[in-house]
Amino acid sequence: MRLVILSRGPDLYSTRRLVEAAQARNHEVRLMDTLRFDIRVSRSNPELFYHGELVTDVDAVIPRIGASITAYGLTVVRQFETMGVFCINSSEAIAASRDKLRSLQMLSRHDIGLPPTVYTHQPGHVKDCIERVGGVPVVIKLPEGTQGVGVVLANTNAVAESVIEAFHGLNQNILIQEFIEEAKGSDIRAFVIGGRVIAAMKRQAQPGEFRSNLHRGGKAKRLTLPPADRKTALAAARALGLRVAGVDLIESKDGPMVMEVNSSPGLEGIEKSSGVDVARKIIEYLERQLKRAGNRLKPATP
Repeated sequence: MRLVILSRGPDLYSTRRLVEAAQARNHEVRLMDTLRFDIRVSRSNPELFYHGELVTDVDAVIPRIGASITAYGLTVVRQFETMGVFCINSSEAIAASRDKLRSLQMLSRHDIGLPPTVYTHQPGHVKDCIERVGGVPVVIKLPEGTQGVGVVLANTNAVAESVIEAFHGLNQNILIQEFIEEAKGSDIRAFVIGGRVIAAMKRQAQPGEFRSNLHRGGKAKRLTLPPADRKTALAAARALGLRVAGVDLIESKDGPMVMEVNSSPGLEGIEKSSGVDVARKIIEYLERQLKRAGNRLKPATP
């Protein structure tokens, strides 16, 4: 297999592990910086250039696109798709997962558990919006953000209004979400590959912190996923069309709820806490998909 990994961080744990796993299975791997591509579109002849050289002979792509370059990254993935190259997650699925509101809307259509959430652009509607999610405390989020950045817990109406006013002053739209107090600062990351949960971990926030992200100092441990959580995680990945996904769940009195679905989930926390070789499983999944497709896929239709 001739594999391209799109990543701007060659030294990142996830990138290194994917390269190692592919090479261990005797595949040809090229690590490419997403922003170094030029795209040429013409009649029946889509092309990509990397550092000025025409990109050819690619069987599969693993996109590891940072949130800050989502727009350009999606154009590169879309061009690979147009060229008939198999991308482990499609551009459309990545785009849906990166927009928190859009992903929640898609999950809602499939009757998947979600924390009540309100989206508004009107500062004068804030009080009503807070009441619509059950009153304070509430979680305030930016529609696009990762690793807990742009997420604030507001314990009073005054704090909520102040935070929302600050975000609006920066021309940012916001989500107001019910705070699931019974979760006690913990959540679950289920790692989905090809319609199967292959590993799971429980993350616990530090004392005084409600965000359980490992980048915020949260601690992780291996978890055997309960059936209801497994069903919810698989339904969430399927609803967004993601073949590989990190589904973040929170336990509530109403059952498991999906907080977020990540199209480029990190490997370090899940591999170290679960003991599962997730990178190898991703490469094995690609092998199976390409074998079924006869090693090349037909170009995507518009």
